[in-house]
Amino acid sequence: MPLEDGEPVRPRGRQVNSEVSGIPRLRGMGDPSPRGTTVPGDSRTDVMAEGWEPGPTLGDGDVTPGGAPQPAWQPEEALMTELSELVQKVVKSSSWWERHGMDISILVCSFLLLPAGFLCLRSAHAIPFLAGVLTLGIVHHTLTVKGSHLASHNALTESKSWGKVWAIFFIELCSAFTVEQATYNHVKIHHGYTNVIGLGDSSTWKLPFLNRYVYMFIAPLAVPILTPLVALDLLRNVEWKAALRTLCCMFLGFYCHYWLLLHVSGFQSLWSALLCMLLTRSLLAHPYIHVNIFQHIGLPMFAADRKPKRIHLMSLGVLNLPRNPLLDWSFGHSLISCHVEHHLFPSLSDNMCLKIKPIVSQYLKQKKLPYNEDTYSSRLWLFLQRYEELMVHAPPITELVGIQ
Repeated sequence: MPLEDGEPVRPRGRQVNSEVSGIPRLRGMGDPSPRGTTVPGDSRTDVMAEGWEPGPTLGDGDVTPGGAPQPAWQPEEALMTELSELVQKVVKSSSWWERHGMDISILVCSFLLLPAGFLCLRSAHAIPFLAGVLTLGIVHHTLTVKGSHLASHNALTESKSWGKVWAIFFIELCSAFTVEQATYNHVKIHHGYTNVIGLGDSSTWKLPFLNRYVYMFIAPLAVPILTPLVALDLLRNVEWKAALRTLCCMFLGFYCHYWLLLHVSGFQSLWSALLCMLLTRSLLAHPYIHVNIFQHIGLPMFAADRKPKRIHLMSLGVLNLPRNPLLDWSFGHSLISCHVEHHLFPSLSDNMCLKIKPIVSQYLKQKKLPYNEDTYSSRLWLFLQRYEELMVHAPPITELVGIQ
């Protein structure tokens, strides 16, 4: 029996090591399109994936993560509501600096490092030159990954108008992608239907015609080239005004980078400048690709008509990696060590995801729900060992069992 709103589930198997046993049921579904597309299984809990607004705060007599566990049959909506109330209490007690200021300061610092990076590239000595490449590479990924990710969720500001401005700046000008497509594919599909086959199953990151070593270690170098090409192809699905705006922003972003390399860094030829652009923009491309596949692929997958409720969907289908200073700065906590928290409460900033992490982890463990964590090296070895199964063949559908 599929797991529907308010319906019980009959036990049909067993759960082992926080992963649910599954059987194949579906091979794939069509690619979603933002125009006229109705995604199956739409419900209030799915809509909460974006624009999350928790309910009222807890009273003194309510259960906290440190309190007595609730019965195993507690409805999924009640679990999510209770967790939302606990998180809301932390958010309301947090300052603006904690909610937004910390992450904004990281982005501002990255902008301030740009002149130093371009000036270092003027040096004829290896160490200063490499320092410039490293600086510009980190700055590029901070703006394009962390900045774009926060902007897509409107987590940089509480103003929707400014949120739109920052989304255009970080996603289109810095990242060379269109806001409409980025928001639809990431926020509406990936977050609303995490690990649902044919919708939010991370299949866009799969290139089955490549072998494991090419995909894991060589293909990421092409990310700076593939990103604008994919973005241009997706412009067919947006209105002409949005497409024209995106083209202008993409051109301006690339030209500014090229102009600075010529007039500030002192590059003498077109090809040397383009090669430097490729080098800096692909500096962290390997962890970027790896993080995107490590945290979802290989975890339980679901059919659109058999997906669990939100709290189970995210606890089963999302994984946290350990904290890493470089990746925390460049990608943000919500993409590294707080990915579970981010999928449960996507409108929170990176710093707030880090702040609520102890509450979320303790709550899920208290309710006997999975809280998936693994190391970067462990996931890398897993994907190298099981590449054919995870990245080439269609993943099997998970049969939810024993969850009520």
